[in-house]
Amino acid sequence: MPVSKHDPHNARELAAVLLLGARIQRRQSRGKSVKALENRVDRIREKAEKRENGK
Repeated sequence: MPVSKHDPHNARELAAVLLLGARIQRRQSRGKSVKALENRVDRIREKAEKRENGK
């Protein structure tokens, strides 16, 4: 079930994206690569969009 009518993410996906966003910021501030984390966020978003468009 989506968190809001404007957002395709459920609560678990939203929490995961927020956590990954915090990790991305931390790694960027240390000068490390964030590409793998960004790819995970993209996969979560794509999965949520696909699920909501299928309904």
